Amino acid sequence: METYKPTPGPFLAKISSPNDLKKLSPKQLQDVCDELREYIIDSVSVHGGHFGASLGVVELTVALHYVYDTPKDKLVWDVGHQAYGHKILTGRREQFHTNRKYNGLSGFPKRSESEYDAFGVGHSSTSISAALGMAVASDLNKEGKKAVAVIGDGAMTGGMAFEALNNAGAQKSDILVVLNDNNMSIDPNVGALKEYLADITTSKTFNKMRDEIYDLLGHFKSAGEKMRKVASKLEKAMTAAITPGALFQALGFKYYGPVDGHNVDALRRHLEDLKTVSGPKLLHIVTVKGKGFAPAEREQTKWHAQSSPFDKITGNPLSKPKSNDKLPPKYQDVFGDALVELADENKDIVAITPAMPSGSSLWPMMNAYPDRSFDVGIAEQHAVTFAAGLATEGKKAFAALYSTFLQRAYDQVIHDVSIQKLPVVFCIDRAGLVGADGPTHHGLYDVSYLRAIPNMIVSSPMDEQELRDMMYTASKYYDAAWAIRYPRGRATGMKSREEFLDVEIGKGRMIEEGDSVAILSFGPIGKYVVEASGKLKEDQIYIGHFDMRYAKPLDTQLIDIILSKYDHIITLEDGTKLGGFGSAVAEYVAEKGAGVPVKIMGVPDKIIEHGSQRELHDEVGIGPEGIADTVKKLLGIKIA
Repeated sequence: METYKPTPGPFLAKISSPNDLKKLSPKQLQDVCDELREYIIDSVSVHGGHFGASLGVVELTVALHYVYDTPKDKLVWDVGHQAYGHKILTGRREQFHTNRKYNGLSGFPKRSESEYDAFGVGHSSTSISAALGMAVASDLNKEGKKAVAVIGDGAMTGGMAFEALNNAGAQKSDILVVLNDNNMSIDPNVGALKEYLADITTSKTFNKMRDEIYDLLGHFKSAGEKMRKVASKLEKAMTAAITPGALFQALGFKYYGPVDGHNVDALRRHLEDLKTVSGPKLLHIVTVKGKGFAPAEREQTKWHAQSSPFDKITGNPLSKPKSNDKLPPKYQDVFGDALVELADENKDIVAITPAMPSGSSLWPMMNAYPDRSFDVGIAEQHAVTFAAGLATEGKKAFAALYSTFLQRAYDQVIHDVSIQKLPVVFCIDRAGLVGADGPTHHGLYDVSYLRAIPNMIVSSPMDEQELRDMMYTASKYYDAAWAIRYPRGRATGMKSREEFLDVEIGKGRMIEEGDSVAILSFGPIGKYVVEASGKLKEDQIYIGHFDMRYAKPLDTQLIDIILSKYDHIITLEDGTKLGGFGSAVAEYVAEKGAGVPVKIMGVPDKIIEHGSQRELHDEVGIGPEGIADTVKKLLGIKIA
C-alpha cells in the first residue's frame, strides 16, 4: 500500500527552501501560513506526531524564515516539537510523511538532518544558552550572523532558561529571544492595545529617537551623565509600567511586546525592525496552541501529540475499535492509580512531577489530593530537591519523572537525596527505548547512573502486579531512596489482585527452570524471554528464566544457585550495556571467581535513532529473535 503524502497548496508547493519563500510578496505570506497549517494537519491526521505546538507557531515560522537569512542566521527551536513548519519550509516537505517513523525524519530538529537545524533540541529550556553561544562565536569570528531562540510551550519555566537570560543580558551579544507565550488567550480589545504598543516599541523610529535623545543629553555638560541616566530610568520605568517586561529588562534585555503571534504581517514588520536593534532583546508573542484546528484549541493537552489517525475536521479517531478486547493498561496508568490507593492509606504520601502530570499519569492523584500533589514546571533539579525537602519533614515523596529528564537532576539526586539518605521514591517512566521520540527521549542510562550512587535501591518490575507491590513496599521504606523504572507503553494485561503485598528487597524469582543457559532479565523486557523460550522449545532447547527485579541490591543468593546449575548466563535489560544491570551481575561473578561466562544483552554504546519500540529492540538484538539467536550461538547451534 502506497504511503499517503499530503498535497501542498499552490504557494507551499513552490517552496523548497527559505529562498523560495523570500521571492513572495509580504501580502502572500498569509496564504503560505494557511497552506502550511493545512499541510501539517493533513500529515499528522494520518501519520501522527506532535501537533498543537507546531500549529501555534505557523505564522512565526513563516515570518522568521522570510526575514532572517537562514541557515547563515541561526534559528534554535525550544522545545523541538514546535518545528514541523520549519522542517516543511526547509526542504523536507516531500519526506515529511516519514516524520518519527523508522529510518525517517526525526520529530525534532537535528543537526545531522539539515543545515537549517542549528541545534538539536528534544529536552526543553536549552535554546537561549545555545543561541547565546552561537552569537558569541559570531562576535569572535566577526561574521555578523544573527542568532534567534524561540522558546515556548512551557520551556521558560526551566531554570536553565533563566541562567541563560542572566548571562545573555550581561554578555551584550546580538541575540533575539522570541518568547512564544501560548498560555494566554488573545482578547480582541486588549490585543489591539498590545499591538499598538508593540508597533511603537519595536519601530525603527522609536528606537532611533530613544538613542538620539540619550546621545543628545550627553552633550549637555552641565547635566551630562546624570541626565542620561535619568532619561534611561524614565524610559525603562514607562515601558515596565505598561508592559510585562520588567523582569526581562532587569536581566539586561530590551523587551518588546506582547504582540499577536498569529498576525504574520505584524510579526514580519517587528522582526525586520528588531534585526536593526543591537544587543540582547526579547520579543514576547502571544499564540494559541493548536491554532487553526478547533479540537486542539479546545483541548490543548490532549492534542499536544497524536499517535492514531483522526478526522482532520472533527478530530474524531479513524481507527476502528477492536472487538470487545480491552487493551492492557499503560504502565504509567498502573502507577497513577496505585499511587492514589496508597495515598488513601498513608496521609504522608505526596507526589511531585516536573511539568508531566499527563505523561506520568499524576492527574488521578492531583484530582484526589490536590494539596498533596505538585507540578513544579519544567524544573527537574528543583523537583528532586523539593522532594528531598519534603522528605526531611517526614513526607513520603514520590517523584514521577521520565528517565531522560531525571538525567538533568543527577547532582541533586546525589547531593540532596543520597548523601542525606532521604527516602525519596523515584518513579522513572519511559525507561528504555521509547520509540518515535528518538535519542533525546530514550531512557537508557538511569540504571547505570543510579547504580553508582550509595543509599539507592534500583528496581524494575516485570509486570503491573510487581509495579504495584514495589510501590507499596517503597512507600513503607525509610532507610534510603528507591528508584522504580518502567517503560513507555502497555503492561501485560494480567489480572492484578486488589491488595498490595511486600516485595522482598534485593530478591528475584524464578520464572522457568532450564538446562544449560540461564537468562536473568531486569524489568518488563522479560516478556521477550518468555516469547523466545517458547520458540526455543520448538527446537528442544530449554532455558532457565529469572526475573531479577533489582539491579541494586543484587540477589546474590539466587545468582549463586544459578552459577551452580547452569553453564551460561545471559543478562537482558532495556538500557545501556555499559554499567547497567548486566554489568552488576558480571562484576559479582568476576569477584566470586566463578567460571561461568556472562553474556550481557542490552543497548550498545551508540546513539539509537527513532522507530517503534519493537523495531528498535530488534535492531539492537534484544527482541525475542535476538534472544533466541544468542542462546543458539552460546550452545554452538548454527542459526538458519
